[in-house]
Amino acid sequence: MCDRSIDRRLFVKAGGLALVSLGIDPIFLTRAAYAGRRPRSGGRGKTLVCVFQRGAVDGLSMIVPHGESRYYEERPRIAVARPGRANGALDLDGHFGFHPALAPLHPLYRSGGLAVVHAVGSPDATRSHFDAQDYMETGTPGRKSTRDGWLNRHMAHARDHRDTPFRGVAIGPRMPRALRGAAPALAIDDLRAFGLRGRPGARDRLTAAFEEMYAGATTGLLATSSEEAFEAVRMLRAADPARRSPAHGAEYPASPFGRAMRQIASLIASDLGVEIAFADVGGWDTHVNQGAADGQLAARLNDLALTLAAFAQDLGEGMADVTVLTMSEFGRTIAENGNGGTDHGHGTAMLVLGGATRGGRVYGRWPTLEVAQRFEGRDLAVTTDFRDLFSEVLVKHLGGTDPSAVFPGYVADRRRWLGLL
Repeated sequence: MCDRSIDRRLFVKAGGLALVSLGIDPIFLTRAAYAGRRPRSGGRGKTLVCVFQRGAVDGLSMIVPHGESRYYEERPRIAVARPGRANGALDLDGHFGFHPALAPLHPLYRSGGLAVVHAVGSPDATRSHFDAQDYMETGTPGRKSTRDGWLNRHMAHARDHRDTPFRGVAIGPRMPRALRGAAPALAIDDLRAFGLRGRPGARDRLTAAFEEMYAGATTGLLATSSEEAFEAVRMLRAADPARRSPAHGAEYPASPFGRAMRQIASLIASDLGVEIAFADVGGWDTHVNQGAADGQLAARLNDLALTLAAFAQDLGEGMADVTVLTMSEFGRTIAENGNGGTDHGHGTAMLVLGGATRGGRVYGRWPTLEVAQRFEGRDLAVTTDFRDLFSEVLVKHLGGTDPSAVFPGYVADRRRWLGLL
């Protein structure tokens, strides 16, 4: 028996709803029971797009410290040349430079729309991809017991937002840890498969599956929650963002990341109320044959740059309400290894673009690459805790008020913020 006192608009507590067994593309929904209805705010709000570079990007060759000789001494084969030389870095401030594969982002940096944060990362010392990614997505470095993600906790604590099932959306086949928790969130592998234009018969079977999952006695779920699931499909059918073409001549790469960011742009432009969007881009674990100006790192960086530049061009003036934040679990060793690559390190670099970003600068205290200043004698030290950066973005861009509630055990202090927003 369902509790009729619960508003039909509230989300029920549920895990992932996977329709793989129906033979259609994966669709996962997460819903939660709320104590009361959230207020609805009119107009298009702010959106934060988080891009996770999984595998630990080499921040030292992404944002090259070309003004420091140690970089070249430690990397005789894979260092990116100084600006002005063949295939050299693109100078940013006389000391740092973009990897040449990031050239599509250079105009955004010069115009003040993109900022760099260097020597940023986790205070935890782990070199495990799994643990470090988990700590960054839960926002609790060193604590394995945290069950929900920092983005989900932000949504749970923020009170003023639009009443929409699309408030938190990840593009991909599974819900990222950062969005898991009590607040409602969606993970969509492909907009075209989400109740819009599946294979023949898929839509009817999707409807039947919703009815069975949400109204079936064996599920233990509230029948009234089915309307929330149907609303997501109805909203997508009405807005039909999958049909939208990129605006302003933007051209996305035909890569998984390019397709993901194109879908995020379509959801934002369709005014479905997206506050948090999340996308993964992998391939950053460059132990072997990393390359310098060319090679596997360059290819990944170029895909990143072309996609982010297309995203900014696509949204145009809408980027005033959108901030993109890149992140990676840790960086790479300062010295190259015997296989022409780099091993698991510590500090790395992150990008912030759009919104009210005070770009055209490299933020963070640079610890130098001198041996005495390295983490454990081998890695770039972390001088900016990722929670300081994330907190500043949440408060300054999304209007969050209590970072300590989003990052348990973290003592928020605005004096540690970088001032990039």
